[in-house]
Amino acid sequence: MFVGDSMTVGSAGELSWRYRMWQHLCSFGTEGEDFEIVGPRTALYDPAADAAVSQRYADPAFPLSARRHLAGWGEGWLHMAPLIEDAVREHRPDVLLVSLGLIDLGFYTDPAQTDAHVRLFVARARAANPRVAAVLLPVIPNSRCDHDPGFAAQCEEFNTLLAKTTADLCTSASPLLLASRPAGYDIARDTRDGTHPNASGEHRLAAAFADAAYQAWGLGAPYRHPIGIA
Repeated sequence: MFVGDSMTVGSAGELSWRYRMWQHLCSFGTEGEDFEIVGPRTALYDPAADAAVSQRYADPAFPLSARRHLAGWGEGWLHMAPLIEDAVREHRPDVLLVSLGLIDLGFYTDPAQTDAHVRLFVARARAANPRVAAVLLPVIPNSRCDHDPGFAAQCEEFNTLLAKTTADLCTSASPLLLASRPAGYDIARDTRDGTHPNASGEHRLAAAFADAAYQAWGLGAPYRHPIGIA
């Protein structure tokens, strides 16, 4: 189950890194047999409606079953912590792929408060499934960090806390894994607006999750970047 903010849900007319991950999973397995994507939502964010109500993915062949997620525009750890227990209980994911935190730090909470919501999120996910695993992505600094040193420092502080929390809470029954910042990720090249990924950024985000899960757990396979993206 994909859990994330605007970088994960995507906008109308786009694909999202969720689509890239689905393609990756299909490259070595069969959807519905070897893997299943689950979650309570399927829509993209529609700027005209200011709500996640669009099914206009850039690839109309992207199947509805693979569009499922728990992601939302403007939502962070603060918002997902109250939702994750019911989502895990109802949709029964084995693995959570989580990209959250930038929204929290940008608008709602400081690093320590955000870290507290990470811990609550994990506790509630485990309340629904004591054996759930999760790959967590650190916050990727966006263009705001270039002109706001205080925000850049908050992102760095939170990522340090997230690494400690991941290590503290990881268990053999319910493993947690901190992914690395996507290799080669550059906000000038890999985003369309300084925050949200373009095609190359989508591939890099998907690869960060796929490679972390493969290297640590032997889950799946290494990510194959398209020619020109490495």
